[in-house]
Amino acid sequence: MERSGSVRVLVQRVSSAAVSVDGEVVGRIDPAGHGAPHGLVALVGVTHSDTGATAKALADKLFRLRILDGERSAADLDAPILVISQFTLYADTAKGRRPSWSAAAPGSVAEPLVDAFATTLRELGATVATGRFGAHMHVELVNDGPVTLLLEG
Repeated sequence: MERSGSVRVLVQRVSSAAVSVDGEVVGRIDPAGHGAPHGLVALVGVTHSDTGATAKALADKLFRLRILDGERSAADLDAPILVISQFTLYADTAKGRRPSWSAAAPGSVAEPLVDAFATTLRELGATVATGRFGAHMHVELVNDGPVTLLLEG
């Protein structure tokens, strides 16, 4: 059964990542440049009933999640994090061939929560890069492992 009121974050451990809009790089992480072997890409989806508290708690969980070298976290390794809004994490594909986006929060609700997620990571000490909310983005990354997890708060 689907849970309501749960920010969703699809996390990928990466050796590099960048996001561009209209050919311009707007966010990039280079873990090696920070002395870390890996970084994280966090694709963040928000639904209607989410709150700032949920976004902040999930950011804290991500920052301390032990999925990097030696079962260490971004907090342990000063690993950078690329945060990108991703409303499609709330796609409903149960009926037909066309996904429904009705469970995804509108931009006026989602944008402040994605910002709160990124801000919380920065307040915890993370180096954070971001995409551009609502823009058509191209994301390039090298998934390391591969390691991909879905976090829900």
